[in-house]
Amino acid sequence: MPVSNRSAQRSAPRSPLRVAVLADSDTRWKWGALTARRLAPGHRLTGHLLRGRATPTARQLGEVGVRADRLTEVTCAEFLADIERERYDVVVLALVGGAVQAVLHGVRALWPDPAARPVIVTGYVGVVYEKLADGLLLRHGADLVLANSRHDAQRFRAVYEGVGADAGCVTETVLPFLGGAAYEPAGSRATTVVFAVQPSVPESRADRAYLLERAAGHARLHPDREVLVKLRSRPGEHTTHLEEQPYQRLAAKVPGGLPANCRLAYGNMGEVLDGADLLVTVSSTAALESLHRGIPTAVLTDLGIREALGNHHFLGSGCLASWDQLDAGLLPQGDPEWLAAQGVAPLATTPLATTPLAAGAVADATAADAAADADVFAAARARLAALLELPGLPPVAPYYTLTTAPRYLPGILARHHLAADGTPLPGAAREGAEPSRLRRRLRSHLRDAARGLYRHGVQRVAPLIRRMGEL
Repeated sequence: MPVSNRSAQRSAPRSPLRVAVLADSDTRWKWGALTARRLAPGHRLTGHLLRGRATPTARQLGEVGVRADRLTEVTCAEFLADIERERYDVVVLALVGGAVQAVLHGVRALWPDPAARPVIVTGYVGVVYEKLADGLLLRHGADLVLANSRHDAQRFRAVYEGVGADAGCVTETVLPFLGGAAYEPAGSRATTVVFAVQPSVPESRADRAYLLERAAGHARLHPDREVLVKLRSRPGEHTTHLEEQPYQRLAAKVPGGLPANCRLAYGNMGEVLDGADLLVTVSSTAALESLHRGIPTAVLTDLGIREALGNHHFLGSGCLASWDQLDAGLLPQGDPEWLAAQGVAPLATTPLATTPLAAGAVADATAADAAADADVFAAARARLAALLELPGLPPVAPYYTLTTAPRYLPGILARHHLAADGTPLPGAAREGAEPSRLRRRLRSHLRDAARGLYRHGVQRVAPLIRRMGEL
C-alpha cells in the first residue's frame, strides 16, 4: 500500500484502528488488551499469544475476561509475518523484556527505512521492583514505553538518559485495569479478607506454608470473618512467573486443615475485590487495585521488607503490616501522597466502569471509561495520534545493537529464532500451504503434552532434587 494511502486510511475519522496485541501470559494479556482499549477506543483487536511455557489456558483467559475479535497462538517469527501481511495500525507488546527486544529487531528488519509501519507500544504489567535497567533497555526502541505512574516515568527516563538513549518514548499512564466500584465500608471491622497470593513470592515452601497457616489462623481467630485465599492458577497452569509450590498442595498440609471460614478462591480479581473489606498480600499488583478502590490494604512484613519480595516498593504507602497487627484489628489505609505518585489516587474519586473486565469483550470504550481516564491516558493518546498522522515512521531504533551489546543481543534474538539482524532463522516461520486440520490438532496436542511435562518438572521434580541436594 502506498504511504500516502496508508496515511489517509489512518486519519479517516470513521475507520476503527486495527490493533494487534502479543502477550505471553494471562496477566500480560489482560494488560495488553485493556491498554489497547484505553489507547484506541472502538478499535478492532486481534490477539496473539506467544507460544511458550506460560501460554495461558482457555480457563485462564476466561477468568481474565477480556476477549479479542480473533485470538491465535504464534511464535515470534509467525507474529512478525502476520504484522507484515496484515498492516496493523498499532501493535501492543505485552511481553517479557527479551521477547519485546526480539520483536523490535524483527520490526526493524521488516521496515529498515521510513515506512507506514505499525506504532509499537509496550510497558509493564504492574509494579516494577526488579531488573529495572535490564527490563527497560530491552524495551527501548518502541514508539511508546508506558509508565504506570509519575514515579515510574521519572525512573524510566533516568535509565534511558543515563545510557544516552532517547527517553522521548516514555509516556505516563496508569495501570489500565484500575477500576471497579469504590469501597463502601459496612462498619469498623472487616468481614471479608482476601489474601492475594503470588506464584513466585515468597519462593520457599516453608515461607509459603507459613503465610497460608497465618491466613488460616486469622480465620480461626475471627470466626465472623471469611478469609479467601485468592489463587492465580490451578496446579499445572503457569502465569507470568513460575510457581513451584502451589498453595493448593500446601493447603492439604495445614495443621488441622483450613477452617470452615477460610477457603481457596479463583475468579476475576475485580469481582473478588467487589466483596472485600481487607486485601492482604506480599507485593501483588492487586494491592494497587485494592487501594484504587479505597479498600484497606496490607502489604505483609512477616518475612521482612526486602527487594527479593518486592514489598520494599510500598515503603511510605502506609500499608506495611504483619499478620499479628491484622489479627489485632488493624485496617491499613494508603497514604494519599504515595498513592498519587503511584498513579492510583487520580482515579480514586472517578472510578472507571464498575468492572472493566466483567464486560468480557474489548469493544468501544464507554462514555464513563473515556471520561474517567481522559487525563491519565491523554498524553499517550495524543502521542499515538501524532504518530498515526505521519506519512511514515522512522525505523525502530533499539538501544541494544550489535555495536552496543555484541555479546548480549544475539543470544536474546536466537532464543526467539531470529538471526542477529532480526530476520527469522531458516524454518522459524512456516511457509507454503496452511497445514491440515489434523496436522494442526496433532501439533496442538504435542505442545500441550510438552508443556505438561515441563510444568511437572518445575512443580514436582525440581523441588524434589533440591531437597535431596540439601540432605
